[in-house]
Amino acid sequence: MKDLNALLAIAQEAANIGAKLMTTSAPGTVRAKGDRDYVTELDIKIQHEIQDHLRRATPDIDFLGEEEGGGTIDESTEHVWALDPIDGTSNFAHGIPLCATSLALVHRGEPVVGVIVAPFLNLRYHATKGGGAYCNDKPIHASETTDLSRAIVSIGDYATGPGAEEKNRRRFAVTQALAENVERVRMFGAASLDLAWVAEGRTDACVIMSNKPWDMASGGLLARESSASITDIDGLPHDFKSRTVVATTGHLKRPLVSIFGNPNI
Repeated sequence: MKDLNALLAIAQEAANIGAKLMTTSAPGTVRAKGDRDYVTELDIKIQHEIQDHLRRATPDIDFLGEEEGGGTIDESTEHVWALDPIDGTSNFAHGIPLCATSLALVHRGEPVVGVIVAPFLNLRYHATKGGGAYCNDKPIHASETTDLSRAIVSIGDYATGPGAEEKNRRRFAVTQALAENVERVRMFGAASLDLAWVAEGRTDACVIMSNKPWDMASGGLLARESSASITDIDGLPHDFKSRTVVATTGHLKRPLVSIFGNPNI
């Protein structure tokens, strides 16, 4: 295993590149990647600049980015960086401050370093495997909420693109199950922040009906290191092969998963 503290410092430098560009540059041209799915010129620029930084600092480590692919993540991959240059691109393009650069180092299918920087919110998160989770260099911990009716739960975006109608039937069923059982349901539009805010105790759980490594790796590590539980929607252990992500305080894991018994989910 490589020196995680040294790699964390490299990851923080890299994520700060994205944060600075987000606060000093316009989105540029916005083009469609698919049905209601967009990428900005700045997404591409940030990815290129961070990839160049990582290539210079860690030439022996592979790279996987949301916008132009790259490496792979599985148990056979020794190390790979996973980057979402702007998580919450639609938010960013519309001037909504819920967006972040999310970068993780994955070792044999397991995140070991994670950094999330939300520059418009002045929030900088980081975690290393076994080293705890932090926001603005202060330790963070998942909430102690024990009653589902007092829980704030965020959900991931609704689906777009091919198969969206069927995928959204499941998402609507999840939304209904949550609305009938928790205090409030929220949709932030940035998976990294969904997970970071569970880690920090701002929210009590999040339910995301997808599982992309650039979205989940960094926030998933933060959540685990803050004592949150991460499973799929059936309560099974979460990994990059899972179809869904449920992160919550340990007290709420069983009651939260139990409300998703609807066969439409």
